[in-house]
Amino acid sequence: MIHTGHKPFTCTACNKSFTWLSTLKNHEKIHTGHKPFTCTECNKSFIQLSHLKYHKMIHPGYKPFTCSECKKSFTRLSTLKSHEMIHTGHKPFTCTECNKSFTQLSALKSHKMIHTEHKPFTCSECKKSFTRLSDLKRHKVIHTGHKSFTCSECNKSFTQLSHLKHHIMIHTGHKPFTCTECNKSFTQLADLKRHKMIHTGHKPFTCTECNKSFTRISDLKSHKMIHTGHKPFTCTECNKSFTRLSTLKSHEMIHTGHKPFTCTECNKSFTLLSSVKRHEMIHTGYKRYM
Repeated sequence: MIHTGHKPFTCTACNKSFTWLSTLKNHEKIHTGHKPFTCTECNKSFIQLSHLKYHKMIHPGYKPFTCSECKKSFTRLSTLKSHEMIHTGHKPFTCTECNKSFTQLSALKSHKMIHTEHKPFTCSECKKSFTRLSDLKRHKVIHTGHKSFTCSECNKSFTQLSHLKHHIMIHTGHKPFTCTECNKSFTQLADLKRHKMIHTGHKPFTCTECNKSFTRISDLKSHKMIHTGHKPFTCTECNKSFTRLSTLKSHEMIHTGHKPFTCTECNKSFTLLSSVKRHEMIHTGYKRYM
């Protein structure tokens, strides 16, 4: 059936088809929410036993697959292979609509939904829809407020382990991704890629209303709210509304007085990282704009 493409087993909830009945049964658990395999360490549950086994490697820190280029280790061989493409630049999966390429087929499939605007996963709280189930799960944390990953340095909490790892780099100062044009370094590869667009001038996301272009789709979405006037994020203290959640969070610090970013020279604190960086120029004597 793999060669013929015949998929006789179809999900009644979303009409997705499969070649094996066992695969269909595992898929149906996405709709029912049934996760029979639970981790004894953290009580996180999984649809498949194999997923639980891979998850358990997180707790003892066992990562047997190591990248020969940067020595980063992984729990799965498939994850290592995908990671190695960062170094080789190999992206075998290409979108037929816009020619954007990806290292994984799953990433291409998720990307294609941008063109079709198909978003099958909807939040039951606010009706916001997403192209991927994982994105919906991350979104739901906004409503629950649950942040299970906490920084040991400053006690700031995060909804995702990856966000915590990137945050920790603020304390360590580690920035492994460097621009070959200007030698500016970044904590995330995605940030480096966006930065490179400054040098190339490439802005792939364009507003249909005014033709203004952006380097990120998230910036385009926020920009579109200028035309619609939509501001979905509202402060519970003063009812002021904002187009971005990040802007709301920064605003809320006015009411709480929370200033998490502190100057290492004089201990003055700020609500924004960008503010403390500008302030530190006073001590270094660096003038950004001459």
